[in-house]
Amino acid sequence: MRHALSTCVCLLALTACATTSGSSVPAQPEPADSAALSIDDVFGSVSLSGATPRGLRFSPDGERVTFLRPKADDRTVTDLWAMDLSDGRTYMLVDSAVLAPDERELSEAEIQYRERARISTSGVVSYDWDETGEAILVPLDGDVFYVDVNTGEAERLMQTEAFETDARVSPDGAYVSFIRDQNLWVHNLDTGEERALTNEGGGAISWGVAEFVAQEEMQRYTGYWWSPDGRYVAAARIDETPVEIVPRFGINAEGVTVTEQRYPRAGTDNVLIELHVIDVATGERTQVDLGSETDIYLARVNWSQDSGTLYAQRQNRAQTVLDILAANPQTGATDIVLTEQSGAWINLTNDFTALEDGGFLWTSERTGFRHVYHVSAQGEARALTSGEWVVDDLAGLSEDGETVYFEGWVTSPLERHLYAVPFEGGEPVQITEGEGRWSASLGQGGDGFIGTYSDPTTPAQTALYDISGERVAWIEENAIDDDHPYAPFLASHLVPEFGTIMADDGETELYWSMLKPDHCSAANPCPAIVQVYGGPHVQTVSKGWVGARDQLFADQGYILFKLDNRGSWNRGHAFEAELHDRMGTVEVRDQLTGLDYLESLDFVDNDRIGLWGWSYGGYMTLMTTLQAPGRFDAAVSGAPVTDWSLYDTHYTERYMDTPQANEDGYFEGSAFAHLDGYETPTLMIHGMADDNVTFDHSTRLYSELQERGELFEMMTYPGQRHGVRPPALQRHLWTTIYDFFGRELAEDDEE
Repeated sequence: MRHALSTCVCLLALTACATTSGSSVPAQPEPADSAALSIDDVFGSVSLSGATPRGLRFSPDGERVTFLRPKADDRTVTDLWAMDLSDGRTYMLVDSAVLAPDERELSEAEIQYRERARISTSGVVSYDWDETGEAILVPLDGDVFYVDVNTGEAERLMQTEAFETDARVSPDGAYVSFIRDQNLWVHNLDTGEERALTNEGGGAISWGVAEFVAQEEMQRYTGYWWSPDGRYVAAARIDETPVEIVPRFGINAEGVTVTEQRYPRAGTDNVLIELHVIDVATGERTQVDLGSETDIYLARVNWSQDSGTLYAQRQNRAQTVLDILAANPQTGATDIVLTEQSGAWINLTNDFTALEDGGFLWTSERTGFRHVYHVSAQGEARALTSGEWVVDDLAGLSEDGETVYFEGWVTSPLERHLYAVPFEGGEPVQITEGEGRWSASLGQGGDGFIGTYSDPTTPAQTALYDISGERVAWIEENAIDDDHPYAPFLASHLVPEFGTIMADDGETELYWSMLKPDHCSAANPCPAIVQVYGGPHVQTVSKGWVGARDQLFADQGYILFKLDNRGSWNRGHAFEAELHDRMGTVEVRDQLTGLDYLESLDFVDNDRIGLWGWSYGGYMTLMTTLQAPGRFDAAVSGAPVTDWSLYDTHYTERYMDTPQANEDGYFEGSAFAHLDGYETPTLMIHGMADDNVTFDHSTRLYSELQERGELFEMMTYPGQRHGVRPPALQRHLWTTIYDFFGRELAEDDEE
């Protein structure tokens, strides 16, 4: 309560000193004359989207908002900034260049974590508040700094050769916990004493860390969880002994390194996982009873408010059953509180909020659409929301417990807003305005929120809002004024068109978006690029800021078309589950339906249509062109899956079952089954050190095409993983892509 009241006071104080307030969505200035975008502009050292803070959080005492912001001259390095809520002052709290002027090389574990979490910057990439709001923990340079937010003084807590990761302050403020050499450690902030809570880590055994599939596919990036009172730490113990070792060749300009990566391919063994509760004072360890079946996933771990119950979410190997186990932290005994089941699969979320009544707030897709539920301590679930629309995530709870806040897609699958609904249930009330995408972070007690908004004409703008949605003060207005990096290109900025077409079942609407250069007409038809992802858990068509990369296609003279096929996100579970056990089928048909629509437009040159995508989009590029030879005139496939039996367990088996149980589905879902249809000129791209979609997906395809005598183009990136991150290499990547499309989609000389 103290934190919520403090936040409220600061919000009120700041209202008086804010220079702008009022409506949530500001208007952008009229554009002046501008230049066309170039590859160097889009992938240079400065982000054309402007200042886009991330990691936004209220301090526990409600006096500040903290966030990560890129350096003005280098978008690849982030620092920690703060905004004082009493006067609106924004200032740099931690300059990464001062704390670590020569940041040392990352450990392999940290590289893999950042790749899994899609962190592409260096400098300060994460931080953790202590409970008082007086200090912040900053992992940097392989060690951990403890920063006094009032004085700015930073103490380096460790100076070791080991690389400390996943550092956090205990809820009682007594310890800093961290992972070192595959064990869980604590550092006493009063005495400076360090103590290992586990000591068996090493080789195939790790404590307190998240295994590969937990990070990559489950979005669980940690393996330990403090109890709210600071007495206990729940920690996962993982044994990777059963997991297949896949040699990964890190080929770079200097040579070759071989990493023996534990990579659980579909149908093979996963890690063995246990959950233990450790009494921090005594070191006593109690194993939690996760059941007799060991071939399971530990999906999430949470605590009750009073630290008396540990909740473990246990998912079966088939991912069709999710049990929430309530564990006694002193004995490890468990009871099943709630079970979710699906004939297809269970999607995981972070939507678990423990309540004072011993129950919790939860979201479930049991009706076919994700909605909010109150689950009592006895496991009785009561719906707070309902309807054929999707709740995205739980955002918070009011101080009096009478109002639940959530983010969702209520009015349209293209717009995301913050909503409030009574705890007893009822119609949700939309808090945020505009026709775009919001993300919100609520303060404790729900008195206000940090909101970030964008729409097709507005880059991401971040401000502090009261709980009614009224803006109190800007954190990052990011208006496209004369000094904004995008200002020189604003006049050529195109607003996407949106629409729907009907899938081939005659019942399902599919949403599309299109950027059409002004000069394209029936008299002057233009080439088009279809940009595809197509896989589950991703939505490409929405009313958010599209950014300079998409605009670059238009400035290069291409129409850019996107379509969210069946299997994609935010349309309900049945829409997504259309691809269950048959990847590479229904998604392809929907993309070809989109192509039919595109070819019906008189301003599109039907002889010059390209297709491109990355990751699942790279897979879709291959599967679509191979199953529809000649329909596209050129294709670019980046980091593609080519055979699902080569991909990891948790992702692949969720949608396709195992190769042993779904042999036909794996065969038909493989690019190799359709190589007789290879006709479309194709450029294939892959990072040679990719530890997600491993490089052998592409090399096996290269070899087979070569055996068949087929010609294709390829570009490989030494040392790069699943994404090509450095700006210089991004410029090279996109120069390669545009050069390829420029050649393959050039106008016929006879025209």
